[in-house]
Amino acid sequence: KLVHGGIGFSRNQQFMALAERRDGKDFVSVFDCQKWCLVKHFEVGTKDLAGLSWSPDGRVICVWDAVIDYKVFMYAMDGRCLASYSPYSDVWQYGLGLKSVAWSPTGQFLALGSYDEKVRILNHVTWKTVAEHSHPALVEDPKVVLYSEVEQKLPFAGDRPPATLSLFPTQSKYVTVDLPSALTSLKVDPEKPNPKLGVGTLLFSSDGRYLATINDNMPHAVWILDVTRLCLVVVLKQLRPVRDLKWDPAQTRLAICTGNGRLYMWSPAGCVSVCVPNDPPIAVQRLDWHPTGTALALIGQTHFTVCYLNKEDE
Repeated sequence: KLVHGGIGFSRNQQFMALAERRDGKDFVSVFDCQKWCLVKHFEVGTKDLAGLSWSPDGRVICVWDAVIDYKVFMYAMDGRCLASYSPYSDVWQYGLGLKSVAWSPTGQFLALGSYDEKVRILNHVTWKTVAEHSHPALVEDPKVVLYSEVEQKLPFAGDRPPATLSLFPTQSKYVTVDLPSALTSLKVDPEKPNPKLGVGTLLFSSDGRYLATINDNMPHAVWILDVTRLCLVVVLKQLRPVRDLKWDPAQTRLAICTGNGRLYMWSPAGCVSVCVPNDPPIAVQRLDWHPTGTALALIGQTHFTVCYLNKEDE
């Protein structure tokens, strides 16, 4: 049915789910990846299926509708509908629907990012909302720590700057900001398709304790929620729009890039901005962690470099 997002493998690689469209209805077919035979074929309740995702334990297949109909369905592998979810109880409340979906590493929580600029977290027992967080343009909660990136030119004595200044002409660092504080927000043109609006990025940390989100019409800000307390704890305010962010697979550490020559990292201990010592300078567009968390690939448009990280006890 779909070019992208219509196929998914269970985490143990034992089963594959495929979205299909037959006679104007949506179906999911489950295949055994050992024998490559059809195990189950069942109809789903979506009007226009837009994507599917396996739970980490392989017991649940989550499917969701297209943007004009905000509905999410949870199915067992045998085709039983375990639950359905829609945040809107009244037809007059309807707006654009789902934009992103993410399971926590244990499968206990399912995070839903929406075009209404909210992230909703469902639990795996009742499939009800346990937390709902908006992304306001003004951060006011005194319990939230707001880190803002600032830049300053490095001073030098004499007529000719040292060689290091040609690579690092400015210094970047984070400062904590008193609240309330406003975030940079883009004006959305409703006449254009695929608006830059809503929560398009959801990433759980490897231990499942934190959830990082990006609201697409606030591309300069990274929001970090504490899942154990179901509350917002940190907002990172960048000078440039965020291009990519990835959690360390081995420990609670978030790497961020914004298309310049710097690497930004956050952990519960704080955050730091580091210049990438590469000649010629590399504008980091994407990030990719080594499975052990000891190295990080910083990928530009034409070349890449590898960042090696020491262990915390070294």
